[in-house]
Amino acid sequence: MLPLVETDEEWRRVVTDETLLRPGVLDLCRRLGLSDAEPVRFSEGSRPVYALGDTRVLKLFPAAAAADGVREARVLAHLHGRLPVTTPELLASGTYENGWAYVLMARLPGEALSPAWPRIPRAGRDRLVDAAGDALAALHALDPAPLGDVVGPADWDAFVAGQRAGAVRQQRAHGLSEHWCGQIAAFLDAAAPAPATERALLHTEFMRQHLLVTDDGRRLGGLLDFEPAMIGDPAYDFVAVGLFVTRADPRLMTRFAAAYGRTVDPRTVMAYTLLHKYADLPWYLRELPPTDGVAEFDPLAESWFGTL
Repeated sequence: MLPLVETDEEWRRVVTDETLLRPGVLDLCRRLGLSDAEPVRFSEGSRPVYALGDTRVLKLFPAAAAADGVREARVLAHLHGRLPVTTPELLASGTYENGWAYVLMARLPGEALSPAWPRIPRAGRDRLVDAAGDALAALHALDPAPLGDVVGPADWDAFVAGQRAGAVRQQRAHGLSEHWCGQIAAFLDAAAPAPATERALLHTEFMRQHLLVTDDGRRLGGLLDFEPAMIGDPAYDFVAVGLFVTRADPRLMTRFAAAYGRTVDPRTVMAYTLLHKYADLPWYLRELPPTDGVAEFDPLAESWFGTL
């Protein structure tokens, strides 16, 4: 009963239309033995995701992105109970009509760190950043090999090379000014990451929006959204850390790095910011405007990703 989605235009039309999605969601709940559930859609996220009461969450993937559902299910099963922060327990996964895939997972308590952050006192923020650094270190310490058949890329260095070849084009498409676009090639020539010898399971979007807090913001209670997980250089995850967790605060980045167990060269992280699969530099510059006089990538790297 979920509609066939074969093009990006169809996806844009369907993804926000509950009159098209809800009959299929209710039918899938019935097939999963959850006929009494009253699905309530979460307002954020690029996929249709529904709360099924207080204990379950149902996430849907159209046929073109069905592999993302397989990836998230496998990663959730791999991680359950293995990190110092809770991840959703996988309850079921599979395929539905018209190529749709689904993941049914346990619902974690708490709220996203992003809306909670303003009301958390400084000492509490420090504890949460410490806990986040510890959680990312634990994720990166796990052997990613059992996930290699569903989590890519198969060749990290080839992925980086491909991203580098399209970096300027990608940022121009997002509307980045020529002042910054004209610097990308030279900066990457000087600062592009060396071929990585270390491989880790990457979250890729390790940000306040995907970290849950409980006890009125006093405890880091969960880590969500493993759909875009990858296997690659651990430094890649520091892009989201600097932009969306520590948010260009060198004191917080210093705490995060201490809890993680090492610092990462800000220029390397800046390079990965330009090479990131979801890189959108104009958005980042709006979120974290450079201080007066910062007009090149080297000082911007220090501003966004540096430590004390």
